[in-house]
Amino acid sequence: MDIVFIKQLKVETTIGAYDWEKTIKQTLLIDLEMAWDNKAPALEDDLTKALDYATVSSRITDWLAEQKIELIETVAERIASMLLTEFAISWLKLTVHKPDAVANAAGVGVTIERGVKG
Repeated sequence: MDIVFIKQLKVETTIGAYDWEKTIKQTLLIDLEMAWDNKAPALEDDLTKALDYATVSSRITDWLAEQKIELIETVAERIASMLLTEFAISWLKLTVHKPDAVANAAGVGVTIERGVKG
């Protein structure tokens, strides 16, 4: 199994359960690993056969920019579902970081794995 990854994708969105959080944009950092067979794209040097990380990044960024979600758990589940469906990915590991959410911590977050790792 090959992995295509995106590290520390920075996205501004409305996220949080507290009233004051619902009126501002906050930064989320997304780490993503996705199963993809890279043999054909590499052999043919063909982007159309690759899992285009730029397209995946744009999809996540555009989607999150329009959302108003309370929990990072919800963000993780919805992004995972979207990617598995829209990009025909068989497995992914997704981490959503919320920097500076807790005093004295660099950040908090969740990591989920969805699909079948082959």
